[in-house]
Order: sequence, then structure tokens, then C-alpha cells
Amino acid sequence: MNPEQERRWGVNRLPPIRFVLAFGVVSGLGDIVYEGARSVVGPFMAGFGASAALVGLVTGLGEAMALVFRLFSGRLSDRTGRQWAISISGYAVTMVAVPLLAVAGNVWAASALVIAERFGKGLRTPARDTMLAQAGTDLGRGWTFAVHEALDQVGAFIGPLAVAAFLEVSRGYRDGFAALAIPGAAALAVLAWLRARVPSPRDYAARENSKPVNTLELHGFSRRFWQYSAFSAATMAGFATFAVLAYHLDKAKVVSVPMIPIMYAAAMAMAAIASLVSGRMYDRIGLRGLGVLPLLGAAVPFFAFAQSAAFVWVGTLLWGLAMGIHESTMRAAVGDMVAPERRGAGYGTFTAVYGLAWLAGAALTGVFYDMAIHWAIAFNVGMQAIALLLFLPLLSSRHPGSAVASE
Repeated sequence: MNPEQERRWGVNRLPPIRFVLAFGVVSGLGDIVYEGARSVVGPFMAGFGASAALVGLVTGLGEAMALVFRLFSGRLSDRTGRQWAISISGYAVTMVAVPLLAVAGNVWAASALVIAERFGKGLRTPARDTMLAQAGTDLGRGWTFAVHEALDQVGAFIGPLAVAAFLEVSRGYRDGFAALAIPGAAALAVLAWLRARVPSPRDYAARENSKPVNTLELHGFSRRFWQYSAFSAATMAGFATFAVLAYHLDKAKVVSVPMIPIMYAAAMAMAAIASLVSGRMYDRIGLRGLGVLPLLGAAVPFFAFAQSAAFVWVGTLLWGLAMGIHESTMRAAVGDMVAPERRGAGYGTFTAVYGLAWLAGAALTGVFYDMAIHWAIAFNVGMQAIALLLFLPLLSSRHPGSAVASE
């Protein structure tokens, strides 16, 4: 390493963009594992006799676990500074839980493993996102998270297709779950290599100045941060998990069972494209580009809960488009809204807020679906209308970074 590289990157042996790309590969391999499994969790649980309400509750609880637990793991990341150890531990939990679905004997065992997989995500994500935010100091955080999310979604595209292939060949879910142990092991191997090459991602942000937190605001976060969190929570409350959508596809016999993971793969491909576009837009115009989310969320149930294959395909792609924006640009904005030394807590708090909303929304969507499809649609649309109203105060923001300053 030459002196200029050492000055810019510290002890790290990879430039920031290569770190982001390599972490994208890790996340992509991980997504082959858990997105492959998630694409068929709904029908898999239905095979044990689960209702739509139970599928919605379990998957919503899993998502809430992945998000709410970050309140703890984010603060743990800030206090210990051991982002690598926390990230690796979380990935290990996930890569073990998913293949074990192959031996789940009842709906409760399957439910526990689904929730355990999400626990692993909740453990690792604030620490991982903190490292990515550090690498994005010079790259631009919108683009950093967009590139990472796009590679992540490549895995989310491949995973469901792999499961669909196993369904077509073996006519069963268990072989597909077992085979997912292979990319899981590969993800852990790449992660170990990356840890050796980049021991201190914080060195990427050595020139970043800490921004003062407005202590007059709730828990040290600015008013803008909480407004943004409320808007995000409302959009997620009206955004059904794919497991509920897949349950509808299977129950209504809109498409064949092997087609469901293929549709999920298409949604993930759409999410990858959306993340790149929205990430670039965020770096240029800030939060204003997120105004499209409530509109997309309101459109999804009209198509996704239809009885026509063509309509549900449109709904699935719209779902993927919205998901790509949620998973990339929303994370980038939090990195700009929170002071560097509190990013772990900021990511944990933000995702916990909308995790609880997703839990409630997913469960209620399932309950309303069991009553009548039009009730599920009305609930989703109503929540997106509330989200749109909550978004209006955010339009006054000059740039998300201004949320850290006193208002």
C-alpha cells in the first residue's frame, strides 16, 4: 500500500468501492439463501394447515424481529465498535436457520426457524449498514447503498429461481431448503476474506466531521428524523409481506406453485433496478423522490390480489419496485440524518419503528384477507393515504443531512 492509499484508507487494503462491491457479494449470496426460502414460506406453511392470518402473523413477527431487535444491536454496535463480530454472528445465524427448514416437522418448528432467520438479520444489519455508511463518505451514501442493494437483489433473484427448479424436479420444498446451505457457506467464506482485507471500515470516514445532535429533540434525534420514521412506518403498515401475496396466489390458484418463486425473483430483479435509480436520485434531490412510495404501495393490492395472472404479475413487479426503494434509499437517508457516532442506534431505532408497523400491517392484512379481499385492499390503501399526508412535512427539507442540525 502506498502512502497516499494509507492516508485515505488507513489499514484497509481495499478502496471503498471495492469494499461495497464485496459486501454486495456477501449480501447477494445471503439473499440466495433467505430470499429463496421466503419465496415459498407462505405455501410451505399452508401445507401444515396454516391460515392466511397465521402466515401474516409469523412473517410479520419475523420482519419485526429483524427490525425491532436492531434497537439493541444498533446500540451494541455503537458502544462496542465491534461491527465485524456482530455482522458475522448475524450472518451465521441466518445461514444455519434456513437449511434447517428442510427438517421442520410441523408449523411451529417452521415458524420458529422463519423467525430465527430474521433474528440473524436484525443482529447484523445495523453494524453492516454503519460500515457501509462509513465507506460511502466519499462515494455518496445514496449510490453506496444503491450499489449494495442492487447486488443484494441479484441474489434475491437467483434464490427463488433455484428453489423453483427444485420444486419442478422434486415436487417438494425440503430439497430446496437443504440445497441453500451451499450459498450460505460461500457467503460466510467471502465475509471472512473481506474482514481480513478491511479490518477497520471506520478509517474510510476518517475525514468526516461529527455533526452536533440537537439535544432538544426526542432521544437525541432530530424532529426531521422522527417525521421521516413516522412516514416510513405508515408506508410499511400498508405494505403486505410477499408471503401473504404468495398465499393468495396459491389459495386462489392464480398461478402454479412453481411459478410463485419465479414471480418473486422477478420482483427482486425490479427491486435491483429501482434501488440504483432511487439511490442516484437521492444523492441529487434528497427525500423528495420518496413521494412515489405511497402511490406504489396503494397500487400494489389492486393488482396483487386479483384473480388474473396478468394483473398479479403487474402487482408483483410494483411490489418489487417499492421494495427496492425501501431497502436502499431509506437506509441512505438515515446515514445522513444521524451523527456518525450514533449511526448504529439511528439505524436500529429507525428500523424498529417501521418494523413494528410492518408486523401490525402484515398481520392485519392477513386477517382482513380471511374476511374478504376487498377489506385487505382497503386497509392497505388507507395506510398509504396516511403515509402521503405524513410525507408532506418532509418536503421542506433541503437535504436529509440538514436533519441533524438544530431546527
